[in-house]
Amino acid sequence: MNTKSADMTHGPLLKQIVLYTIPIILTGILQLLFNAADLVVVGQYCGSVSVGAVGATGPVINLITNLFIGFSVGSGVSVAHAIGAGRNDEIHRIVHTSIPLAFICGLILTIVGIIGAEYILELMKTPDETIGLSAIYMKIYFGGIISSMLYNFGAAILRAAGDTRSPLIHLTLAGILNVVLNLIFVIALNMDVAGVALATTISQTLSAVLIIRTLMLRTDGCKLVLKKMHIYIRPLWKILRIGFPAGIQGSLFSISNVIIQSSVNSFGSIAVSGNAAAGNIEGFVYTSMNSVTQSALNFTGQNHGAKNFDRVKKTSFISLGFVFLIGLVLGVSAYIFSRPLLSIYISDSEEAIRFGVTRLLYISVPYCLCGIMDVSTGLLRGLGSSVMPMIITVAGVCGFRIVWIYSVFSMPQYHTLEVLYISYIISWTMTFIVQIVLFVILYCIKKKNAINAIK
Repeated sequence: MNTKSADMTHGPLLKQIVLYTIPIILTGILQLLFNAADLVVVGQYCGSVSVGAVGATGPVINLITNLFIGFSVGSGVSVAHAIGAGRNDEIHRIVHTSIPLAFICGLILTIVGIIGAEYILELMKTPDETIGLSAIYMKIYFGGIISSMLYNFGAAILRAAGDTRSPLIHLTLAGILNVVLNLIFVIALNMDVAGVALATTISQTLSAVLIIRTLMLRTDGCKLVLKKMHIYIRPLWKILRIGFPAGIQGSLFSISNVIIQSSVNSFGSIAVSGNAAAGNIEGFVYTSMNSVTQSALNFTGQNHGAKNFDRVKKTSFISLGFVFLIGLVLGVSAYIFSRPLLSIYISDSEEAIRFGVTRLLYISVPYCLCGIMDVSTGLLRGLGSSVMPMIITVAGVCGFRIVWIYSVFSMPQYHTLEVLYISYIISWTMTFIVQIVLFVILYCIKKKNAINAIK
């Protein structure tokens, strides 16, 4: 186990990024397996309505949690900057601020999620046949959300320090537990969606305990001492300054997805089931691409802290090329094997599978565009800019999709799922172009300021 911070400011960059990214990809896939296991088990033993009930909660859960998960991004970037600059005291204060902040965020989410479950699902026009089951899933899920927050904050700190292996090990153990509990609760105890929600909550608790233990065993500035936990104002301000815009962006991004989910709901429960299954498959492509975004963020962050801007530029080229390749290969593969993959989730509706195939064609195949858009956002945050990426993404992705839904999609002749999905492709492309131009401008400014400071 790595107990010291890794140096991302020296060495062969391509090899470092690839080796750093692979464990993050595997970790993200294991996280997705939590929800995938839920969908597969209920799909095989409870039917497509239960699949739709679990799948319909995804956009809602993301909407409520993304603001606070954004704070974990702020923690990671802050730690990366401090490591690059060699400021151990600052690392200590950031770590011991982040963990209690994670607990507070989780507590707030628990209250909001449990109280507001039915109301939010009603606003989304969730079909009557699934809303009851969806509400049960959400309430149990949010009952254990503190563990999820602790894991996300802890994992962000470890990755900023160069340790991507420990989160992978923790999620492997938690994932195995999740699958076992799913089978027990659903098959043996007939608990339906309540069973898969409880299994996810228990397994997330295990991952949180393991991540906290790992931080406590470290020997560098990231070592966590429970009795020294304290909200330090200056580190808190930096975490919020970077994390709050990231969280707002994620939440607003989720709002557009909630509106899209509501639009999908208008096509009925079968469409909801197919869309949910396809969305889960896409999740494996997305998390692989998002892993490169995390790598770009942390490599840029450490090198920004060390004022090594030539290495920042190389990081940008490698990350953009890497994510484009991953997105293209995995996205096209998901569509080619769409029917057998969807059949894993849905066993009782050919029509639902057809809906899923349509979504994978329009979203999974060009998913590489989403990947380069997200990496450009990670590069900007690694340079310490979080407000501008938020504004650009909110306008280019969220704003555009909402306008599209209430203009083009609302026309009777264009009220189809295909037209709805096209909004994704256009928004990814526009947002990436603006983001990458901003990165070039900010990079040049930062590099010039660093050179002038030396002179």
